[in-house]
Amino acid sequence: MEIIGIICEYNPLHNGHIYHIKKIKELFPDSLIILVLNGYFLERGEMSILTKEDKTRLALQNQIDIVLELPFIYGIQSADTFANIALKILNNFHVTKLIFGSETNNIDQLKLIANKQLESNYNEKVQNFLNQGLNYPTALAKSLNIDFNFQPNDLLGISYTKAIIINKYPIEPITIKRTNDYHDKTSNEIIISATNIREKIKNNIDITKYIPHNVNECLIKLNYLNYFKLLKYKILTDIHLNHYLDVDEGIEYRLKKFITKANNLEDFINLIKTKRYTYNKINRMLTHILVSLPKNISKELDYIKILGFNKKGQNYLNSFDKFDIATIVNKNSLQYKFELQASIIYDLINNTNTITFEKNNKPIIVK
Repeated sequence: MEIIGIICEYNPLHNGHIYHIKKIKELFPDSLIILVLNGYFLERGEMSILTKEDKTRLALQNQIDIVLELPFIYGIQSADTFANIALKILNNFHVTKLIFGSETNNIDQLKLIANKQLESNYNEKVQNFLNQGLNYPTALAKSLNIDFNFQPNDLLGISYTKAIIINKYPIEPITIKRTNDYHDKTSNEIIISATNIREKIKNNIDITKYIPHNVNECLIKLNYLNYFKLLKYKILTDIHLNHYLDVDEGIEYRLKKFITKANNLEDFINLIKTKRYTYNKINRMLTHILVSLPKNISKELDYIKILGFNKKGQNYLNSFDKFDIATIVNKNSLQYKFELQASIIYDLINNTNTITFEKNNKPIIVK
């Protein structure tokens, strides 16, 4: 039996994700699927439109066998950290294949790029091109001296592949062709991007044909006005902003300068954007500030939380006496502390009650 790993954020779970799962079942009919799931705040700094509890339950109802938590402190970081921890989690559960969506659907090219990025002077080259005013994808391509259109899923796929290479994991990366454009906000096919779905929600357009039938009732009405108010208070009153992750090179002065000039989060990000600080990097940084995530956070997993499983998943888990990384939640760890803090901030912003699910620490079981 193949043990398949996938890494998703489900913001929200939609028809493209169901297509992903179905393709895995076509390729490997007798497989067990393990999902590493990001929670309340996502890799690009956004809030999740579904709670972690609902995402877990929906995943299990749609042929996922085991759902594992990607901790907040890693799920809200850049692609390489995000990927490295996600792969460490999957390797701990003896996954044999990682299957992810890709714009190019060319795993050999992604492996080639991953290996080139591991060369000693690569990061220095990228930084030099960024200093010249080039955007990040262009700087990547020039540093590698290749003609390649870096798209979001391919970028993550390269980071996944690097994590496998660096750590010598016995995991085979496999791509599935992405059927839509991540940046598209207007198309009306049955499978559209999560970005497009969120844009339609914002514009009060019916999204029921783009998502499984039981997702709509779980969607959270995100309150970015509350987010901005909390962020504004934090920036104006905290004298140690530079202690937080990604608050570097004096950008805290720009934060304090422009926070009173912006009317909302979008305005604020656009005011403080620079060539060095992209939209996504700023978005992540602001969430780090809001949750008080420090720069010196550990790169080691204290535990891996099992969010849920079905009968097949339970049998697989029971086939092991123990795993290399503990699956018992360590309530004394920073990992747990910040998971709770992220949950509390999410609840304050959106008037939800995710903290109860966090404190219960009981996996969801779907028969």
